[in-house]
Amino acid sequence: MELGPILSAMRRNKVGASVIVLQTAITLAILCNSLFIIQQRLRLSNRPTGAQEEALFTIANQWVGNPADLAARVRADLEALRAVPGVVDAYVSNSYPLSNGGWGEGISLEAGDQHWVTQSALYFSDEHGLPTLGLKLIAGRNFNAAEIADRSELEGGPPSGVIVSQALASTLFPHGDALGKSIFISSQKQKTPIVGIVDRLQQPWVSVGNSRTENAMLQPYRYVEQYSHYIVHARPGQLDSVMKDAQKQLLGLSRARILERTRTMTESRRLAYRDDRGLAVILGVVSATMLVVTAFGIIGVTSFWVAQRRRQIGIRRAMGATRTAILRYFQTENLMIATAGAVLGIVLAVALNLWMAGKFEIARLEIGYTIIAAVIVMLLGQIAVLWPALRAASISPVVAIRNT
Repeated sequence: MELGPILSAMRRNKVGASVIVLQTAITLAILCNSLFIIQQRLRLSNRPTGAQEEALFTIANQWVGNPADLAARVRADLEALRAVPGVVDAYVSNSYPLSNGGWGEGISLEAGDQHWVTQSALYFSDEHGLPTLGLKLIAGRNFNAAEIADRSELEGGPPSGVIVSQALASTLFPHGDALGKSIFISSQKQKTPIVGIVDRLQQPWVSVGNSRTENAMLQPYRYVEQYSHYIVHARPGQLDSVMKDAQKQLLGLSRARILERTRTMTESRRLAYRDDRGLAVILGVVSATMLVVTAFGIIGVTSFWVAQRRRQIGIRRAMGATRTAILRYFQTENLMIATAGAVLGIVLAVALNLWMAGKFEIARLEIGYTIIAAVIVMLLGQIAVLWPALRAASISPVVAIRNT
């Protein structure tokens, strides 16, 4: 097909062509950044914690008043929970993965070093913590009962040792020799040895950047405080019944408590990433709306062009142009306009992503998303122009020339 007539027609309709180019470019810029953000959010919301989430549930326990025998009450609670039929193991802690609340400390390798190597989440755990969470120990050992000490929120001696995640171990000791080495925790003045390394353990905060998401450690404490979390591992297929029995058991021991919430880890994941999934839905709706608006814009402008060129189309049909040739003419014209819009849109998409990366610290846009978005908007243009093009191809040459 000769491109001369197409270019000539586009020059005579600069405003319409420019509108489609600009609309296509803006749609592409928004679409590819939206697709990228959606993918990033969904990927983060599906990242594993390292725990056997499908078998776990948590009970937020708050004591009424200020009982003097709190340590004994906590021990009695744990013994009762572990005795519930269907319970594999249980422990008490200050926090757990996906809770979106917990403790964190700076970690350094030298005493008195004011510059931390990194930061880490702190989980308190007795010797039942690893089997309860189902963490995979890849080096070293678990805590033993003799190492476990009671501690409250404000009072607690230095830990005898810590179990760290593989990510934290690699950050502190890149050469892979973390086991047996000592670290300095910002709240402690003495060194603490690393006695074990687990394959994966996510921090409680889901908004943490990728570089520190799995910087976490377990410290050998039985958390004795007015507000704490019991983490319970149930046998397969018994999660719901065990949750009910565990609550009854705790209330049977003492009514001087409030079981603030009891939820599965699956539910904790859903709640923790609710905003991320909500953002993904909103961006998906916005992207779909932009595509629909762009499609109708192309249909409207192309229909207007067809109405303007009825005589030209009729003359071409009278000179022997087939319906296929007329259809191909408008498809080619739209493809050229959409290509120009795609090129401009890619430039706008990259610029928008660079701006967002600087303002909101999001990842840099991958080139694959611009290609996918360009293909989508160009296909959309071809689909949108199809109906007006078919109308143009169906124009009778006699009627077109007579009525013009």
